[in-house]
Amino acid sequence: MPIIAIDLREIDKYAANVYEAIIAASKKARQINDEQKIEFNQHIETIQQVAIDDDSEDFHNPDQMKVSLEFEKRPKPHLQAINLLLEGKVDFTYRTKTERA
Repeated sequence: MPIIAIDLREIDKYAANVYEAIIAASKKARQINDEQKIEFNQHIETIQQVAIDDDSEDFHNPDQMKVSLEFEKRPKPHLQAINLLLEGKVDFTYRTKTERA
């Protein structure tokens, strides 16, 4: 996968501070990753498990491999979060002290 350079001046358009924007994007990436994990586990649970022989070391379930490859082809969560930030779809605000308590 090639490395894609991101111009930090583009991020400046959506946030007053680049570092705050990066933190917001990283939190969004974690949220996307958690959602994908839940979705992946739901797909895996629906696949019928085949009885595994204890003597065999390597076992491949074609249905499970298909689901795994489908999820691997998706864009990575950090790229999705950065793209959402650059599209202006990630909103972040500061919580006041009363909201924190």
